[in-house]
Amino acid sequence: MDYKKLVLHHYPATRSVRARWMLLETIGTDFELRRVNLYGGAQYEPEFLALNPNHNVPALEIHWSDGNVQVLLESAAIVEWLADSFPEKGLAPPLDEPRSRAEYLRYLHFGATWMDMMLWQIRAHRHLLKSDEADPRTVERYENKFRNECEPQIADCLHQGDYILGNDFSAADVIIGYNVFWARGYGLCQDEVFGSYLSRLKARTAMQQALNDLADFAIEAPESAPDRAIFTG
Repeated sequence: MDYKKLVLHHYPATRSVRARWMLLETIGTDFELRRVNLYGGAQYEPEFLALNPNHNVPALEIHWSDGNVQVLLESAAIVEWLADSFPEKGLAPPLDEPRSRAEYLRYLHFGATWMDMMLWQIRAHRHLLKSDEADPRTVERYENKFRNECEPQIADCLHQGDYILGNDFSAADVIIGYNVFWARGYGLCQDEVFGSYLSRLKARTAMQQALNDLADFAIEAPESAPDRAIFTG
């Protein structure tokens, strides 16, 4: 791929872990990591909003060899793009295998949309929204929905193989695996099948490195954090 530099805008224990993990799986440590202080409100600064108007992470700057700079947003898009850009890593079924490609895309996007939506609602209403805006009923609704609808689908995959697509690790595991890690922090995905899956993923050097700043993360935004006052969900 004809690029000069990749720059990932990141914050610990957020969706940008997916992008960081995938970068480590594909190109190793040959990229620049810039931390965005979310609890300090850095994502609302004009400079960052010019980069990402959605005021979140990840954002991946692609500095092309011709001098142009392209910004790729959305963790699933970054993961999918990297998998396809480095086919020699074997992290995604090729385009000329439409059946396996369809199954791969099904789970990659299931993780990034349906699962993610529920986990985000739980996180927002537990730890990010102001107390007069948080709704315990929303938390209960999505915990139950995740437990009863998402977990059985993923567990079924893992009863058939070590990973989402069978016995071979793929980019779908970067999305689903991070979600399982995230869900277990909320008391979800507690069955042994998920614990074993996560153990296999954590044995990968790339995942270990992607989570090496986890100690810097606080699950609850401080009451004094600027983000509390302007957070819009």
